[in-house]
Amino acid sequence: MTPFGFTAVVLGISFFAGLLGSLVGVGGGIIVVPALTLLMGVSIQKAIAASIVSVIATSSGAAASYVSERIANMRLGMVLEVATVVGALTGAFLADWVSGRTLFLAFAALLGYTAWSMVRPRGKAVEPADDPLADKLKLHGAYFDKALGREVFYRVSRTRLGLAVSYLAGVASGLLGIGGGVLKVPVMNLAMGIPIKACTATSNFMIGVTAAASAAVYFMRGDVLTFVAAPVAVGVLLGARFGASLMNKMKNASIRYIFVAVLVASSVQMLLKGIHK
Repeated sequence: MTPFGFTAVVLGISFFAGLLGSLVGVGGGIIVVPALTLLMGVSIQKAIAASIVSVIATSSGAAASYVSERIANMRLGMVLEVATVVGALTGAFLADWVSGRTLFLAFAALLGYTAWSMVRPRGKAVEPADDPLADKLKLHGAYFDKALGREVFYRVSRTRLGLAVSYLAGVASGLLGIGGGVLKVPVMNLAMGIPIKACTATSNFMIGVTAAASAAVYFMRGDVLTFVAAPVAVGVLLGARFGASLMNKMKNASIRYIFVAVLVASSVQMLLKGIHK
């Protein structure tokens, strides 16, 4: 493939990844990494480094819109981000010691578990729990849902669990080149009682900071290849801006279905790659 053809294909893939990432709050890395490794022949370490850059671009493209429309819970995002950044630095340093095969299999397991957690039968809905920490930090929020045509109010529960999972999400982000939203969005939605749209918007606000923390480590190691990272960043940024304009007009169920479909497809691809590597 010619350099121009390579750049054009990567731009197209990255646009789609940015659009999808901004819709579901995962940063686009779950599309970028499998696509670069499986379709474009880029090594997984270099793909992860480029994906880290794409996560920053996704956040830059989508977060401004979500913040201006008051969908993102800024206070909650800043609290959870403290734990996530520490985890991201941990993961970035660990990445240099982990084999490519292990990274593929870890990626597949993470995506598969997240997809299952989003669709598994729940019987009884998780009841909101009293959370003195959330009360003290004033983490509860509200936003206007255009699809419903009304203001949606919610109370945040289980903040300590959210902090613990945010640390693990940070490790996954630094290690696997994803935004960490594949872990944070489900725990915010299923355990902390936050509506899926607010989860997505808040995750988009957070992932850029998370990625920036680990990107410095990848830059210092020389893993960021400009001819790969540049078209990825441009494509993802454009896709994220477009996706952000769509999200608040969509139904919560539609966003959830898109999220799960992307997770399953990516998980299967990465599992096959890990098995045959």
